[in-house]
Amino acid sequence: MTGQGRFVGDLELARMRQVAFVRSPVAHALITSVDTAAAREAGYRVFTGADFAAVALRAQSALPSYVETAQPVLAHTKVRFAGEAVAAVVAADRYRAEDGAELVEVDYHPLPVTVCAWADPTQHPGAAVHDEAPNNVLLERTFDAGSVDRALAAADVVVRRELITNRHGGNPMECRAGVALWQPADRALTFWSSTQVPHLVRNMIAELLELPEGNVRVIAPDVGGGFGVKAVLYPEDVALCLIAKAMPNVPVKWVEDRVEHLATATHARDHRYLLEAGFAADGTLLALKADVTCNVGAYSVYPWTAGIEPLMAGGLLCGPYRLDNYRATVRGVATNTAPSGPYRGVARPSTVFAMETMMDEGARTLGISGVDIRRRNLIKPEHIPYKMPSRLVDDSGHYEECLLKAMDAVGYQELRAEQQRRRETGDGLPLGIGIACYNELTGLGRAASAGPRMPFRTGHEACTVRVNPDGGVTVFSGVTSQGQGQETVIAQIVADGLGVGYDDVEVRMGDTETSLWGFGAFSSRQAVIAGGAAHNTTVVVREKLLALAAGLLEAAVDDLEVSGGQVRVVGDPGSWISVAEVARVAYLESNRLPEGIEPGLEATRFYDPIRGAFAAGAQVAAVEVDRVTGELRVLRWACVEDPGRTLNPQIVHGQIAGSIAQGIGGAVYEHLVYDEAGNLVTGTLLDYLMPTSAEIPELIIDHVEHPAANPLGVRGVGEGGTLGPNAVLAGAVSDALGVRIDTLPLTPGSIWKESR
Repeated sequence: MTGQGRFVGDLELARMRQVAFVRSPVAHALITSVDTAAAREAGYRVFTGADFAAVALRAQSALPSYVETAQPVLAHTKVRFAGEAVAAVVAADRYRAEDGAELVEVDYHPLPVTVCAWADPTQHPGAAVHDEAPNNVLLERTFDAGSVDRALAAADVVVRRELITNRHGGNPMECRAGVALWQPADRALTFWSSTQVPHLVRNMIAELLELPEGNVRVIAPDVGGGFGVKAVLYPEDVALCLIAKAMPNVPVKWVEDRVEHLATATHARDHRYLLEAGFAADGTLLALKADVTCNVGAYSVYPWTAGIEPLMAGGLLCGPYRLDNYRATVRGVATNTAPSGPYRGVARPSTVFAMETMMDEGARTLGISGVDIRRRNLIKPEHIPYKMPSRLVDDSGHYEECLLKAMDAVGYQELRAEQQRRRETGDGLPLGIGIACYNELTGLGRAASAGPRMPFRTGHEACTVRVNPDGGVTVFSGVTSQGQGQETVIAQIVADGLGVGYDDVEVRMGDTETSLWGFGAFSSRQAVIAGGAAHNTTVVVREKLLALAAGLLEAAVDDLEVSGGQVRVVGDPGSWISVAEVARVAYLESNRLPEGIEPGLEATRFYDPIRGAFAAGAQVAAVEVDRVTGELRVLRWACVEDPGRTLNPQIVHGQIAGSIAQGIGGAVYEHLVYDEAGNLVTGTLLDYLMPTSAEIPELIIDHVEHPAANPLGVRGVGEGGTLGPNAVLAGAVSDALGVRIDTLPLTPGSIWKESR
């Protein structure tokens, strides 16, 4: 905000060269030749897939049905989606590199193209994206609990729906970017990257380039947003590092433009749900059967695999509702589109839309209200801990409280009265109210790892807290920040715990050489896990600080308190010592150390919450719809979530507001559309619409606070806001017009068509 940020794009090094990628204009084809002669004769350094053919990314999973496939650094035998990189050109600047890329001639032999993951495969014989998966299914799993068929047969009402959610992506303010530098004298590779997971990037780059991991340094400077899109190791990242090795002591840089981002960064949310739900006459949900297909694109991305969306969909489809009988078959299907990967909320904006649609459909069929059917089925505090059908354990149960508070905040009864008045008098546009209840699984520990049985288990994080000889505090954390204020929160935790000023704490993260090993930023985990590690470490340092101060003051530890940078004897205002003086003794005056206390004043601790913490949430909104133009206008929007203990209200509010805005964008505006030939037809911001501040309504954001069972009592809030808007807006339009909304996004054209 003040212009002091330093992003990868700001990095300028001596002798730096820039890279432009030659990208396939076709979605599926054999590469018959790559002619680089003209580019080389013009003085460009050119790399093709043949140069890096021995290196490929392979996302691994131990799931029995998973089909492992390779993702080349540069395509060299065939291309699998339009935009895939087939060559790289190096020049003094990006403009010249783009000119050189135009001189590279690539010949393609077209192959059959598949774009829709649930299309009949017999319509396109020979359209296998990978030879290892002739039917294009890279993963399939069935979640099964209870007796679904028996429960459906006994139900008073059975409702069925087919729902489709739209493909879109993260679009962070800063697109992907990287700078790689190889220094052969030290056998050292430095890679500056706008990544959310610097240590995971270092791990795989070291493996692919056959380097000791200690010889690879990954630095994530300021990151202009990530949203999961930057939690992936991309072929372009590896290509930069390989190019750097081929050009010793020359930094090579690539900054993605927006067209490249829309076409080649990971996409998400391209799902179809075939649903069948059985209800008792009083609205009790008896059974849910689902068949879920997720379009995972051309490749299984590293490290999260093609399973990240389908498995999340199956694991959390039933959301915050009690359910004994559940069967969901989920699959990830490869197509000739950009790869799918993690994106804020991972699958759950789609699953919440699916589940809330079924609740509304059940209520409509039974003739009861949507509020009543939700309240009857929500997990409540007396059910906690609640074992979900997918075996996840919900530790929240405060969904009804969130729902009722959101209804009060939005003025639900008043809105219903206004809706009735408009219907009776015909005065005013149709008004509809939409509701979404959801559970956000945050701070995933090793028992509920963020990845689908990958070779590593996400869960723990580490933190080092060091009180320096001058009394200042340096904190080293294993997580990284993507612009959400993580440094602020960790500094608060440590400052509060040590009793020093916030400005006396410096937090270092995002550099694999100077920060601790950690998994990074994803899955709403930083406050829960990194905060927990910071808290636990601070407790240890505080204990040593007080023990040392007690010896210096000749007082009992239990009689001491620390605040404002001073350690005081309770009840004796004249007996105190500054934290800086205690620290000086710890490092510089060991002769004054009390017996049994070692020099130094620092500690390192790890924290793993094991299961994580569920955060309850509810959103309620009212919209009015113009039948003539298909436009909708949000009148009111309320969101109530349970963040547990709120560490920084401003950051919590900002995270929720930002995620709701992102959810509204996905529900109404954003849509990555491919034609039958696999061409992206919404490939610029002229075609791919994104909301601005003008399109986002004033938001009423409130909280309930029920501390979680972790050191700080916190629950994550990074993704919850994205989970509601699909369901809220679809439900509101359905309520306003009396129609069924089966397909997203809710464009004016689709609303106009539904209202005819």
